[in-house]
Order: sequence, then structure tokens, then C-alpha cells
Amino acid sequence: MRYFEDFEIGEIIEIGSKKVTKEEIITFARAFDPQPFHISEAKANDSIFGGLVASGWHTCAVFMRLYVDNFLTKTISLGSPGVDNIRWLKPVFPNDTISGRITVLETQSSHNRPNVGILKIKSEMFNQNGEVVMRIEGTGFFGKRRQ
Repeated sequence: MRYFEDFEIGEIIEIGSKKVTKEEIITFARAFDPQPFHISEAKANDSIFGGLVASGWHTCAVFMRLYVDNFLTKTISLGSPGVDNIRWLKPVFPNDTISGRITVLETQSSHNRPNVGILKIKSEMFNQNGEVVMRIEGTGFFGKRRQ
């Protein structure tokens, strides 16, 4: 398990990858973001994307799953106050394989809770061509090994 003290500014952590299928794109979008270019191939073909694309929120959900499975479960995570910035930079198409990477931007001890450290993290998702499809900046609370 990694504690707050185990992280260094500039550290890069790979969090894995996932292939996004057409069926997943449509299922997610029907439930949470039913815009035509997420649920209808015919309408998507006439959109600015030229084809079916995943919802940005779907990309966030894939990121979160990878982040939890391959990072948070290996740390003393104490939650998060939220994210500061989310950008969807390129569309995710059916059969794209997207992979995640996080970079530690800042480390700071909590002023109010001596057993808590705060990490500012930049998270990015890339497609199989190495293009950034999503970027998130956020903050996380992590337990300290010592006070």
C-alpha cells in the first residue's frame, strides 16, 4: 500500500487500458447521455464526428474504473473533494483502446488534519494512436504513514 509520503512530484503512473466497443457506447449513452451521435450510427454518420462516438462521460467512467482498479486500491485513499477541470480533446470511437496515465503535480500536507496528505493530480486518457482524448485535473486525500 502506498501512503502520501510515497508519492513524488512529477511521478507518472500508468493505470491500464480498455477497448471500448460499439455496444458499450450505445448502452452507456442510452442510459446516461442519449445524444444522437452516441446512440444512432445513422445520425452519427451525419454529425461533426462522422460516426458513432462515446460520450465524454463514458470516457470518464472508463477512466474511473481504471483509476480505482489500478491505482486507488493500492493506496491509502481517503476520497476527493472533486475535480477542477475535465476536457474531452478527441472523440473515442468504437473499438478504440484507451489507456490512462496519472501525473502527480503537487503534494501538500493538510493544515487541519495531520494524518492526511493532499495530491494534485493530472489524469490523461490516450487512444491507441497516443493522442490525448481526455484530461482531468483533480485533488485527492491520502493517508500518511506518520503524523
